[in-house]
Amino acid sequence: MTDHEAVSDDITVRHLGSGDDSLVVDAAALFDDPPQQPWLESFLDDPTHHLLIAYRSDRAVGFVTGVETTHPDKGTEMFVYELGVDPDERRQGVAKALLSELTTVARQRECYGMWVLTDVENVAAVNAYRTTGATLEGAHLMFTWDFANPRES
Repeated sequence: MTDHEAVSDDITVRHLGSGDDSLVVDAAALFDDPPQQPWLESFLDDPTHHLLIAYRSDRAVGFVTGVETTHPDKGTEMFVYELGVDPDERRQGVAKALLSELTTVARQRECYGMWVLTDVENVAAVNAYRTTGATLEGAHLMFTWDFANPRES
């Protein structure tokens, strides 16, 4: 079950871990696509991967995933991989509760900082990050390698 639970107003945030697969499947509507085995099990079993789900009245209303990354000359930081909130629950403190709890986890895990990338058009995410203490670092470029859909050259 969970190794940590935080309560804020009427929102409960649960930090899921190994064996909590069914809780993630129950919250599948919050994700872009349905969670898949063995990816789900692999994510939950890794102590440097963090999945927090927010509940209101025992209903999953949001989630955040964080991944610790360690570099030989920098130490460990928390990467906010994804934040998702049920559209009907936005602007009601769910994202703030999730990000605040992930910040607590990052500090407990002795991360030196936390970071995230988002699109400037994603106003909800930008507002959520700003209201939880994140600072805008300026313009960045993101490059990706798509191994699932290789393009012919």
